[in-house]
Amino acid sequence: MSLPKNPVVVIPARLAATRLPDKPLADINGEPMIVHVWRRAMEADVGPVIVAAAESIVADAVRAAGGQTVLTDPDLPSGSDRIHRALEEADPDGRHDAVINLQGDLPTIDPASVRASLAPLADGAVDIATLAAIITRDEERVSPNVVKAVVGLDEGQVIGRALYFTRVTAPWGDGPLYHHIGLYAYRRAALTRFVSLPPGVLERREKLEQLRALEAGMRIDVALVDTVPLGVDTPADLDRARAMLAPR
Repeated sequence: MSLPKNPVVVIPARLAATRLPDKPLADINGEPMIVHVWRRAMEADVGPVIVAAAESIVADAVRAAGGQTVLTDPDLPSGSDRIHRALEEADPDGRHDAVINLQGDLPTIDPASVRASLAPLADGAVDIATLAAIITRDEERVSPNVVKAVVGLDEGQVIGRALYFTRVTAPWGDGPLYHHIGLYAYRRAALTRFVSLPPGVLERREKLEQLRALEAGMRIDVALVDTVPLGVDTPADLDRARAMLAPR
């Protein structure tokens, strides 16, 4: 098998965030956060980058930096629906055979991680690829805010099949636990199927959208990376991002 020939990165962005209002436009060292995320995606150099913006003010900020945007309905229920709608508008002929869904609140994402998300799609049986990193902090092992990817990886393996995702400490026993990173690479057909599925029982219970795919029998493989990017959800997170991205 071979990797997708013509991938695209789509970044969903909307202003409605309860803990950090107007999050995509939050200033980080003179530029909106969504522009930092767009830059990291461009640095990954895997294909075109599109911001799927729910509001024109977000689209304007990205365009001012030189980026490509598509305006989407602010009432779409999820980021996955948003990237699907944007891709249908930007690429109605289906030229792009894979799409990376990069969350708009990851301004410190390593471009190498964006590239790594495509690696599992070299196996034609894989529908969706995602990322994880080994948990090194004890508090993350038990935190329900840290989603664990349950995947069996032998020593030296960096790609494996996801059996489950959960907020509890799993699996049991000696061995590493894996911190799931919510970045996904979909085959084009897999994304279309995914957004057509109703929410799953386990998805609603765990509040984890990726379980919808597993419940429907879709295959998700995980690529292991070295670092977990900072997700910006609170003012404290924003301060950390500013410090991490400050010019040196």
